This record gives sequence, structure tokens and C-alpha cells, in this order.
Amino acid sequence: MKIHEYQAKEVLRKFGVVTPRGVPCFSVDEAVKAAEQLGGSIWVVKAQIHAGGRGKGGGVKLARSLDDVRTVAGQILGMQLVTHQTGPGGQKVRRLLVEEGADIKKEYYVAALTDRATQKVAMMASSEGGMDIEEVAHNTPEKIIKVFVDPLVGLTDAQAKELAAGIGVPEASQAMAIDTFKKLYTCYMETDASLAEINPLILEGNGNIKALDAKFNFDSNSLFRHPEIMEMRDLDEEDADEIEASKFDLAYISLDGNIGCLVNGAGLAMATMDTIKLFGAEPANFLDVGGGATTEKVTEAFKIMLKNPKVKGILVNIFGGIMRCDTIATGVVAAAKETHLSVPLVVRMKGTNEDIGKQILRDSGLPIISADSMAEAATKIVEAVK
Repeated sequence: MKIHEYQAKEVLRKFGVVTPRGVPCFSVDEAVKAAEQLGGSIWVVKAQIHAGGRGKGGGVKLARSLDDVRTVAGQILGMQLVTHQTGPGGQKVRRLLVEEGADIKKEYYVAALTDRATQKVAMMASSEGGMDIEEVAHNTPEKIIKVFVDPLVGLTDAQAKELAAGIGVPEASQAMAIDTFKKLYTCYMETDASLAEINPLILEGNGNIKALDAKFNFDSNSLFRHPEIMEMRDLDEEDADEIEASKFDLAYISLDGNIGCLVNGAGLAMATMDTIKLFGAEPANFLDVGGGATTEKVTEAFKIMLKNPKVKGILVNIFGGIMRCDTIATGVVAAAKETHLSVPLVVRMKGTNEDIGKQILRDSGLPIISADSMAEAATKIVEAVK
């Protein structure tokens, strides 16, 4: 789960990380009122969407008067903001953050994330803050400093100092940087985040260290422990079909292809998508119905897939271990009838009650195409779609 920048800063402040003062706004009038409340002579008006690159897309603007605040807030609020992370369709801006100006002397990058290779937490920092970290990693990897933190020990002073010195924080400001890094690590661990990123972390003219922008991703499996974070969820920023799928315990992710996939098990689902690509087509979704799929869940899965106008065919690939093939077959038949399925459907199933499942499909009277192997299934659905 993702949250907005202003929410990420609320989380950071709870752990003692210094951020600029700011006010979230939902209208132009609220933006002007927020600037008045903050005081000063310069403000930053920021679009709040779940994507990076907002500044490049015109979603972050400086305002030097209250009239400027009104003008730029009116320009940003409601715009369809396109960034490298939103895709060509962009994302509608429904929220703003009005923030006090900052005296930026230098911008840095710092983030905490899980490193599966070492089974530790990677703390990454760079002197190249404010940029896409992917570009820095690709073009100048030597400018990214990493330390690997044993979760049983935590981020040590020595490791935090290695980061601060490594990215060139001046000696006089290193103590504050070290303190910020340790608080970010604690925040990452205690909120069950999968990513906690500050970009940029700034050095101000007075030597202070401050988080100017922040991004969090949280492990969705941990959210039952964090109702206060769950309340920050913004459904407007999420795919409507993915939200609908989650109500039925379906793991669904929209993709750009034209072949819908219904599979049980995440590994088999990924292998199915790879096989479709291998035979020259593109999957329209990732969909794992899990090990306890019912007729109702399969029907809902079909409905969700068929909402996508790009879907020109469906491939069902089932391994009957815990999930019995006859249960899936009954669900497929019911779903095909209820949705008045009008696109080609290929079904491949192996395992428990396989013969019974195949008989159910044959007796249905529906034009279901059977396959025995993944290669055969992929070949048949690609040919059917063509």
C-alpha cells in the first residue's frame, strides 16, 4: 500500500524526523488559507498523487504571493498529471500540499528497504538527491552508498556516519544527519514498511537537515497491525478492478496485453504469463485465485477480467493440489454462463479430480478449448485470439 507525501511526512514526524511545515488541501480556497496560516513570503504548491516525477510533469510550483498560490493551486488541482510513473493516461490530482519554502543548500537521497539477498535491511544514500535514483544507479553507481543492517542489532552510529560522510554531509551537520538516518530506520521497522524514502533530504543554509519529500510503501500483509496507516489509504489512487478483486481475496493486477489469465498460485501465474509472452502474445492481467477458490470467486474473477475491453481471450491454468479441478471446472462453467462469455476460453488443468473436471467442461455444452500442457494452452489461446 502507498500513501501520499503529506501523509508520509506525518509518519516521519511521529518518529522525530524534521520536515517543512505544510497543510494538505482539497480546494483552491483551502490552499490560499493554508498559505496565510503558514505565513512567510514563499510557498510550494504540490500535487498529491501516488507517483514520482510530479515536478517534471508540472505538479510542483513555487508561489511568491497569495495570488500566486490561488493561480497555481487552480492550475494543479484537477489536472491529469502525467509522469514517468503514471503511464500516458496520467492521474487526476484531487489533493494538494501547500508547504513553506525552504533554503536549499544541497539535496541528498536516503532510503531503507529490505535486501532479500543478505536478509538484512539496506540503507541507501546518495549525494545526488532530487533525481531519479534509477538514473543515478545506472549512470553513476559509485554515488550510491549502501550499508546492510542486521535487524537484530539495528542501524549503528558507525553505519549512519558512514552514510553521512559517504554522501558528503558537512562535518557540522553530520550529527543531525546521523540522527535522521537512525530515525528513518526505526520508522521503517516499526511501521512494517517495504520502502521508506526521503528524496530529497536537504541541507539548509543554516546547516539543518530536513526531509523535503518522502515516499512510503507498506507491506499489505501487515496492515492489520497498523489501523492508523490503513486509514491513510486513498482508493482514488488505486486501480478500481484491483480494489474489487481484493474484496474477494483475489490477487489481481492489470497489465497491458489482451489475454486474460486465471491461475491458482502466484508462481504458476507468473509462469503462465511468461509462456503467453513466449508464444508471441501479452497477458492482460495477473490473477491468482489462491488455493481455496469457490465457484463464486471464479465467477467474480471472470467478471473482473472481462471488464477490461482489451481482453480478447482467457486462459485458465490450474494445478489441482489443495484446489480440486472439479471445483474450478464448475466455477468456470458457471462464470462463462453468467458473464455470457463471448471471447475464446482455453482451460488447462492437472491434478486432483482432473478427469472429473474435464468431464464437467465437456458436458457444459460451451465452446471451451481444452489443453494438456502449458505450451499447448498458450499456443491455442494465442491462435484463438488471432
